[in-house]
Amino acid sequence: MIKYTLRRLIQAIPTFFGITIFSYLLMSAAPGGPVAALTFSPRMTVAQRELVAKRLGVNDPLPVQYLRWLLGDDWMRWDSDGDGVADRSFLLALDVDNDGEPEPPGQNRGILRGDFGDSFFYRRPVIQMLGEKVGATLELGISSLLFGLVIGVPIGILAAVYKGKWFDNITRVLAVVFNAIPIFWLGLILLLIFGSWLGVLPMGGRTPTTLTGGIPPIWDRWQFLVLPTFILATGTIAIYSRYMRASMLDVMSQDYMRTALSKGLSSRNVWFKHGARNALIPLATFLGPQITGLLSGAAITETIFSWPGLGRFAVQAVIAQDFPIVMTVVIVGAAATIFGYILSDILYAVIDPRIRFD
Repeated sequence: MIKYTLRRLIQAIPTFFGITIFSYLLMSAAPGGPVAALTFSPRMTVAQRELVAKRLGVNDPLPVQYLRWLLGDDWMRWDSDGDGVADRSFLLALDVDNDGEPEPPGQNRGILRGDFGDSFFYRRPVIQMLGEKVGATLELGISSLLFGLVIGVPIGILAAVYKGKWFDNITRVLAVVFNAIPIFWLGLILLLIFGSWLGVLPMGGRTPTTLTGGIPPIWDRWQFLVLPTFILATGTIAIYSRYMRASMLDVMSQDYMRTALSKGLSSRNVWFKHGARNALIPLATFLGPQITGLLSGAAITETIFSWPGLGRFAVQAVIAQDFPIVMTVVIVGAAATIFGYILSDILYAVIDPRIRFD
């Protein structure tokens, strides 16, 4: 298992670098660009815009820009005598703006060393801002995932057991309905009913407004989690219930299930102890990416319910053309997806002891 995991991690390295190259090329080809975002004021002259472009390095060759973003620029322009002025450079010019004075030494360390740069608009390190949003995203993601598993898996088992009965028919119809309804429409409808008409649940946000600041414990603000958790879990419930039903029907036709029933074991014991564990094996394919995909957030749900998570954060960054934030969210989501598929393979062996990796 350890050798297999290490091999998969090594195989993921070229995949990750391929994603970084593709993402950077897409962002470079996007309309606007960092210069347009930073020089939006109509008072900026053409000369000032050109100066900003030179200092940002957007006029450098694309491979140099990519290396600076990936590995930083502290090794491209540095101060060797300690006077605070760069006197050595590699791939970069010492005097970018041609004013006769060398530029300051590079300070960016690159994304591989955890430096994702500063936000264009907030003027703060992106990784620091990302850390402030992770808690809210994990809170919503974990609660929706647990809710989806707790509801979806038993529904799938019971639908297989009562195949063709009213419970099976109703759950299959509801699964198709919840899978087909757009999340934004369902979220707005539930907000209208429970938030506006009935007034029993908040209209959005993560916590009530307080004068002291901070976030109360989750049991003091559970009502803020109800609607976004349900909306985010509807798709999970529909998918898991349908796949669990199909997998359970295949398991129930096996000889060991009929043998267990013939020995006099209770039906509940046979369904949930003997059958459910083997039926869970195909679900590991979805569980791995979903667990790590919690970091990516749910952009639509967080935007509708004003939830201060990574998804809403990324949407706002795209609208504002805050490219460092957008690229950071893309890279974090890509790394989480790669790790999720590796975790899925590991879960196969955890759920089914018969599976072993050489």
